[in-house]
Amino acid sequence: MSIDRHTFENSSEDELEELSVPDQVLGFLAAHDDRAFKAREIASKIGVDEGTVSTALSRLKDRGLVEHKATYWAVTDDAERLGRYSGYERAMALFNDQLGAEDKGSWRDHAPQEPHPSVEDDQ
Repeated sequence: MSIDRHTFENSSEDELEELSVPDQVLGFLAAHDDRAFKAREIASKIGVDEGTVSTALSRLKDRGLVEHKATYWAVTDDAERLGRYSGYERAMALFNDQLGAEDKGSWRDHAPQEPHPSVEDDQ
């Protein structure tokens, strides 16, 4: 995974140490905690082989850090469990440094009032 020049110049060697694949996967899913993804989508987004991502997802599932349904994967909503995982904080810090912290309130402010037409009406 590449980094921007500012991060390269202003980070210590420890901060630039390569994230493990499980940390990258968990960081990606946590950054998109309102969605679930297929392993191949995650692999494409983080630039890692799909088989490696699938192995990482299985290990993260065993630790209770991700959830799996059919072919989709999502980060757990157990904030306490995530907080105890040492790689989570580091992955999130690096993603926030590189991409900027996400303002979920801003997303909600601009969200449409009506559901997308592809969402089925249960009424």
